[in-house]
Amino acid sequence: MDDASIMEMLRQRDENAIAELRSKYGRLCAHIAGNVLSRREDAEECVSSALFEVWNNIPPASPDDLRSYICRIVRNIAINRLEYISAAKRGSNYTVSLDEIADCVPATPDEEISLSELADTISRFLRTQDELHRRVFVLRYTYGDSLADIARRCGMNEKTVATYLFRTRKKLKQFLKKEGYDYE
Repeated sequence: MDDASIMEMLRQRDENAIAELRSKYGRLCAHIAGNVLSRREDAEECVSSALFEVWNNIPPASPDDLRSYICRIVRNIAINRLEYISAAKRGSNYTVSLDEIADCVPATPDEEISLSELADTISRFLRTQDELHRRVFVLRYTYGDSLADIARRCGMNEKTVATYLFRTRKKLKQFLKKEGYDYE
């Protein structure tokens, strides 16, 4: 079923929309949550919570890209769950990827700048990158994949992946400064 049909089902409050969402995006969401959380049960709970949140938010929300919308929700829920579970302990690969990007992206944007504006700016930046750099960046910072997984999926060496990410983060930081996100 296509996203437009699922969105219409959500607007009509048809409970079958949840089953369609789970069928279409369940594995992807489980992958994202699983990369953040170590326990399968926690990841499954995050996916269920994300589906419930989509159900509660649509309507009135009407995202242009349902896939990105649900991925962002499940990632945020999983990160919140990780923070709750770990309570200042380190032990997840995902916290490493968050630490990597923390130098580029302001953790709390200025009051004048919303998180959606920041996300739009990062999306504009990514559209300026070639497909491989963009894919490596998204796999790492959206899906939380490890360097080894990204290297395997993209047919690259792990060190090359690390170099791509380092250079892309450096370019992102410059791009954000140029866009007025000078927060240092």
